[in-house]
Amino acid sequence: MTTGQAVVVGATGTLGAAIVNRFTGRGVPVVAVARDSAALGQLASGASLITACAADIADDSAIERIGAALTGPVRIAVFAPGLGAHGSVDSIRPRALAEAAEIKLGGLVRLLRAVRDRLTSGSRFVAFAGSLGAEPKPHTAVQGAVNAGVFNLMRQIADRYGPLGVTTHVIAPGPVDSPRLRALVTSAARERGTSFEEVWQQYQREPSRGALPTVAEVAWAVELLLDPEAAVLHGGVLTLDGGVRRGLL
Repeated sequence: MTTGQAVVVGATGTLGAAIVNRFTGRGVPVVAVARDSAALGQLASGASLITACAADIADDSAIERIGAALTGPVRIAVFAPGLGAHGSVDSIRPRALAEAAEIKLGGLVRLLRAVRDRLTSGSRFVAFAGSLGAEPKPHTAVQGAVNAGVFNLMRQIADRYGPLGVTTHVIAPGPVDSPRLRALVTSAARERGTSFEEVWQQYQREPSRGALPTVAEVAWAVELLLDPEAAVLHGGVLTLDGGVRRGLL
């Protein structure tokens, strides 16, 4: 496995911060990327292995900003920004689809452009797509449509970079017990005219193991990609949903 830095986009989010902590716990230096300079400062405070990089991944200026923060080979780059728009096709702003695509699709390309010259054989390029891109739900129109595009784009990146020894990985965690999911449930309950508790219980009943995945469990799975044996997962999707999906493939 190559040595070098990690890059985490969306580093100040609940999941991103957990991934940063996993990497630094393994002694891997991290370039932490997010828009909020104050939150980045708090994340990096007292942590010698974290380099704060304030950049808006929805803007092309992020390419130069991230690139300037790198000092050596990139061992693993993780694209984990969240989307804030919730609602069905009846309630979302149509423009929200384009705004989300600028973050999740345009942003994915920007991250690749920022790190590609520092990727070496054994490097990992990782993106979160979420299960909604494969199994859409009616109250998550934006997440479903845009994450489907991430699945497609990552297949293209796999074909281009796999022959160079760079492996690509899509993380599809499904609903994760997190503040973001609770915001989505709140929005869904409001649109349906029901209670938060009713919608939340529906989510809790979906995993066949009887519990939603946690942030810590998902971050653990991302850390596994640091191991050299993880190269065999190239081009695939890590489904981390606790048994929500029932499809055979």
